[in-house]
Amino acid sequence: MDTVIPGIRAIENDMVALRHHIHAHPELAYEEVDTSKLVAERLASWGYRVHRGLGGTGVVGTLTRGQAGKAIGLRADMDALPIHEATGLPYASQYPGKMHACGHDGHTAILLAAAQHLAQAGQFDGSLHLIFQPAEEGLGGGRKMVEDGLFKLFPCDAIFALHNMPGFPMGQFGFRPGSFMASSDTVNITITGRGGHGSAPHLSADPVVASAHIILALQSIVSRNVDPREMAVITVGAIHAGNAPNVIPDAVDMRLTVRSYTPEVRHQLRERITELVLAQASTFHCKASIDYQWRYPALINGEAPTAFARQVAVDWLGPEGVIADLQPLTGSEDFSFMLEQCPGCYLIIGNGVGETHGSGGCMVHNPGYDFNDACLPIAASYWVKLVEKFLSA
Repeated sequence: MDTVIPGIRAIENDMVALRHHIHAHPELAYEEVDTSKLVAERLASWGYRVHRGLGGTGVVGTLTRGQAGKAIGLRADMDALPIHEATGLPYASQYPGKMHACGHDGHTAILLAAAQHLAQAGQFDGSLHLIFQPAEEGLGGGRKMVEDGLFKLFPCDAIFALHNMPGFPMGQFGFRPGSFMASSDTVNITITGRGGHGSAPHLSADPVVASAHIILALQSIVSRNVDPREMAVITVGAIHAGNAPNVIPDAVDMRLTVRSYTPEVRHQLRERITELVLAQASTFHCKASIDYQWRYPALINGEAPTAFARQVAVDWLGPEGVIADLQPLTGSEDFSFMLEQCPGCYLIIGNGVGETHGSGGCMVHNPGYDFNDACLPIAASYWVKLVEKFLSA
């Protein structure tokens, strides 16, 4: 039996064509001018009240029916990544160095299809706010929309978002209450010493040696300071120093990513990293400057909204339609800024398993990735069922 809503199945080809169009014309963070225009025009044509410019290129479409005062928000991200596509697909990116390598083209097409069906045949009583967000990929478009007054202009009783996830069976939904995705902070460190000739290291204060000890010592924070029952990641992803084998440089630059699931551990990591770096640098007669950049907080799903969202999937697809015992993810997501202001749930839909784009298993942020079109009608149907259940008359 086809579980897809007939009205969604009827527009499936249009949904796929729209997704392919967006995929072929990717736009980076805060550059989603054409995408946001397309979204706004579609929403307006279906009778939504459209607000543009929130968060720069963000779009919010609102549809209200009946007398009930409840309101729900659904969010989709629109931005692409600075990656050169290597799929060879007929609808591959037409812009060199830009690619929808995370499936935001699919997320946008899904929410637009749900928007069309809800406007034409949706049965609900209340307000529906459809939020199309810019700049999810590292530049905090979610935070910018909140700062621009998202929930003051469009108050919501709950807000929901979904993301495709390669490596899980296509079309299965995943839910997890509480901490679901990690915070993500960036730390830029400069160790300054006193350069000199490599043949006379005693006349220098070597920042390379200091940085090597710092890198090793940083790992002790996770193993010896953070509660073993908690998650913490400290990764030194870049280190730059000098360019000659016989010259001790004046300075070393390091870049770190730091992640955790809770605000408490997040603050603990900042405190210990700062203390350790300053102390280790001093031990080697060097100085350290630390630029600690708070980026995305941990994504924490509300208990009640997550239980509600899961039950919608179970009632529709049965237990087999839900990923069992979904574990937290160490990636990050700026939907977390919205969840800090409004209760809600971030969920995933399996994009497929395997290694090729055809089966949907290729991991995101990869030149060979492609969103699995088979997910489109399933995810759009889920949004319709979630809205109608939440805003039931």
